[in-house]
Amino acid sequence: MLNDHGYEGADWDKAKEQAKDVLVGVALRKGRIAYSELAAQISAIAIEAHDPRMFHMLGEISSEEDAEGRGMLTAIVVHKSGDMQPGPGFFELAQSLGRDTSDTLSCWVDEFNFVHDYWANRASKT
Repeated sequence: MLNDHGYEGADWDKAKEQAKDVLVGVALRKGRIAYSELAAQISAIAIEAHDPRMFHMLGEISSEEDAEGRGMLTAIVVHKSGDMQPGPGFFELAQSLGRDTSDTLSCWVDEFNFVHDYWANRASKT
């Protein structure tokens, strides 16, 4: 059965798992990744960097990670050029999760650093 995004539920879940695995790897290295680079590493479904469904997937990942106390993992997903920051959907989600988005740069940097610190500390304990 197709989900709200037009994919089989199991395929969507596998794609989210692939995306999360990539993001955790990037966070462990205290890096960032472009939307297009992330999309290229998802093989469970065909999805492009600027597909609205990509933004839904990232929103689900960030909401789930934040609920577990690990912050908005997708803070490390950024535009490939230009401002090198997340898109507007990140800030909309941040606000809905209770973040202060009155200064978007500060909001993003705080979340970016939180995610890096969380995963770097986890890596140092293994």
